[in-house]
Amino acid sequence: MDAAHLFPFSQLVFSQRCPSIIDALNVTAILEFQLLGFSEDPDQQPILFGLLLFMYLVTVLGNLLIILVVSSDSHLHTPMYFFLSNLSLTDIFFISTTVPRMIVNIITHSRAISYVGGLTQMFFFIIFGCMNGMLLTVMAYDHYFVAICHPLHYLVIMNPHLCGFLVFMSLLFSIFVSQIHILIALEFTSFTEVAISNFFCDPAQVLSLSCSYSFFGLIIKYFIGAISGFFPVSGILFSYYKIVSSILRILSLGGKYKAFSICGSHLSVVCLLYGTGIGVYLGSAESSSPKKDVVSSVMYSVVTPMLNPFIYSLRNEDIKSTLRWLHSRTD
Repeated sequence: MDAAHLFPFSQLVFSQRCPSIIDALNVTAILEFQLLGFSEDPDQQPILFGLLLFMYLVTVLGNLLIILVVSSDSHLHTPMYFFLSNLSLTDIFFISTTVPRMIVNIITHSRAISYVGGLTQMFFFIIFGCMNGMLLTVMAYDHYFVAICHPLHYLVIMNPHLCGFLVFMSLLFSIFVSQIHILIALEFTSFTEVAISNFFCDPAQVLSLSCSYSFFGLIIKYFIGAISGFFPVSGILFSYYKIVSSILRILSLGGKYKAFSICGSHLSVVCLLYGTGIGVYLGSAESSSPKKDVVSSVMYSVVTPMLNPFIYSLRNEDIKSTLRWLHSRTD
C-alpha cells in the first residue's frame, strides 16, 4: 500500500507541524491545494463570477484591440509600439493563468487545485508576471532614447534586431526565475498545510507553506524577489532619472509637456504593477491580514492588465487616431 493510502489527505489540510513519518519516508504528501482567497458565502458567488468574467473579457478584448491597432497602422511600427503590443500579449497570458481557473472553481463550487496543476499555474504565473516587469523595464529604456535624451540616434540604437533581442532575453530571464521557484518547490517533501489564502497558487505563499522553509529559504525568497523586482525597478528609476534631467533642460513648455506625456502612461502602469506586486511578495510571510494580500493580488494580477489598454489608449494620440481611422472604415 502506498503512502497516499497510509496518510489520508484529510489529516494534512491544517496540521500544525510536519508529519515526521512522512518526512522519514521522504515523499510528497500533498495531493492538492485549497484556494481560500474569496468569500465562501453562496450568495456572493454569482457576484464574484460576473465580476471576474467581466474583468477577464475586458482585459482580453482591450489588449487584443491594442495589438490590432498597432499591427494595422504602419505608422505605429516603431520600437515603442512593438514593446507595447508585446506587453498587451503578455497581459492576456498573465491574467489567463489565474482568472479562468477561479471562474471554473466558482461554477463547480470547488476550491481545490491539484498539486501538479498548482505548480503549473505558479510556473506560468511567474513567467508572464516577470515578463511584464521586464517589458516595462525595456520600455523605460526605450523612452530614455525616444525624442527625449538621444532623439537623433534613436532609430540607429533601437533597431529591429535589438528590439527582438530585448524581448527574447526578457522571456529567457522570466523562464529562469520561474524555473528557480519550481525547483525550490519540488525540493519540499511535505507541507505544514495546503490551504492558500489567495485565489491562485501565489508563489510566495506556496514557498512559505513548506516545513523546510527555514532562514535559508527566506534568503532565497528575497534574493529571487530582488532579481525579479528590485533590479528592474532600479533600471526604470535610473532611466527616469535621466529622462527628468533631460526634460528640465528643455526650454519650451510645449516640449516639456510632450516629453512628460510620452512617459506618463508607462509610469502609471509601473506604479500599479510594482506598487502592489512587490508589497505582496515581500510581505506575505509576515502578513497578518490574508484579505489584504488578496486585494493586493487582485490589483496587480487582474486590475493592472485590465487597465493597461485604457491607460495607453486614452493618453496616446497616435492610438486614438488609429482607432478613429479603424472606426471610420467600419461605417
